[in-house]
Amino acid sequence: METAAPTKRRPLSLAARAALATGFALAAFLGLTGLAQNKANYASELSAMHDRLHNYAIAYITGTDITRAGKVTTPDSQPNPDFSRPGSGLYAIVLGNDGFRWESSSALGRDFDFVRMLSPGETAFEPVETRSGKLYVFSYGVSLDSTEKRSVPLTFAVAQTEDQFERQVATYRRTQFLWLAMLGMMLMLLQLFLLRWSLLPLRRVSSDLAHIERGTRDHLDGPYPVELTVLTRRLNGFIDSEREQRTRYRDTLADLAHSLKTPLAVIRSQLEISGDASNLRGDILDQVRKMDEIVAYQLSRAATSGRRTIASVEPIAGHAEDLVQSLEKVYAAKNVLCEFELEDGVAFPGEQGDLLELMGNLVENAFKWASHRVLLTARAQRQGKNGRSGLELIVEDDGPGIPDEKIEKILQRGVRGDERVQGHGIGLSIVQDIIKAYQGTLHVDHSEELGGARFSVTIPPG
Repeated sequence: METAAPTKRRPLSLAARAALATGFALAAFLGLTGLAQNKANYASELSAMHDRLHNYAIAYITGTDITRAGKVTTPDSQPNPDFSRPGSGLYAIVLGNDGFRWESSSALGRDFDFVRMLSPGETAFEPVETRSGKLYVFSYGVSLDSTEKRSVPLTFAVAQTEDQFERQVATYRRTQFLWLAMLGMMLMLLQLFLLRWSLLPLRRVSSDLAHIERGTRDHLDGPYPVELTVLTRRLNGFIDSEREQRTRYRDTLADLAHSLKTPLAVIRSQLEISGDASNLRGDILDQVRKMDEIVAYQLSRAATSGRRTIASVEPIAGHAEDLVQSLEKVYAAKNVLCEFELEDGVAFPGEQGDLLELMGNLVENAFKWASHRVLLTARAQRQGKNGRSGLELIVEDDGPGIPDEKIEKILQRGVRGDERVQGHGIGLSIVQDIIKAYQGTLHVDHSEELGGARFSVTIPPG
């Protein structure tokens, strides 16, 4: 029994990832902020309580007198009404020598045996655990003089229960949590808005790609942020490459048919006029070989990107003679004479297949339109930095020529100069594709020597 393959969980979107990451960071930041503020508030409240108890002790010390007999009299009024209310949580104790002890009314029923005498000028502030709960106690040791100039040592202790202190801290914590929660929600909403705004260019790229898929746009036109410029430029390059590849495959079929036209025409003409079976067999085999080479070349050309690094040079003379011999058989009825003006050692700075396509289409076009004469000229251009020479290839005929207003039109794929003349109208388009691949130029004008059209091709050294 086969088990179904587990489906892969879809990755989170960029917005979700950013929201989660910043959400966790925001929660950690607010949590640490709250913890730090709680600790600071706890220390602040503890310091405030110390100061408050210290002030109460000073108030009791100020209001305490020593009589002539050395008796201690405490103040009648209390610095805080809570000292007069039993169980209020605020207590005062005064200790002296010979067992003297005074407690505020609020200390009724409480046990303050932990309070001890301190030396004059000594202070203490500490939490103390009692049976009734924790107390914070401030003690102050003093020495008061009587009217008889006799010093009486006393210790004033003021205590406050933990409950009151904790209530204050808890109130702050609740208020702090409420405000931090509100702040966190506001920041989360702001973060979502900023994320949406920040990712808007990516959404625009996605929308533009959808338009390209539907065919309503050709490229990612932008403008886009700097961070997306490289991405969109490469996407545009990929789109152009894909379209060029698709166009190249489509054109290759047309180019292949056009390239096979001449060998097929040679075979047909030989079959029509030849009477010698042995010679006919050799001519047909030769043309079949050429057709096989053409097919291999066109398939190779379709698979390449059109940009090539020139690795070899191809002599022109031998290929020109073979080409003209084949075309003379095809156009034997016109009795066309092809003349050569080939510079010694002149060569094409590229591949043999490209040379045959380039020269073959130009010369065949001249044979097609010539009355009686065709002139093929080839000469080397200046050398480049790599030591190779460029090429200037000129093909002229004595035909009717091409009007200036039609030059641009006939260079388009599928367009023929005269619909009455047999052809596919793609030969010159193939020429332009090859010239473009070699970064060359094509110039069409009037031949001063023969009177017809002149096609001038310049190929740089590479």
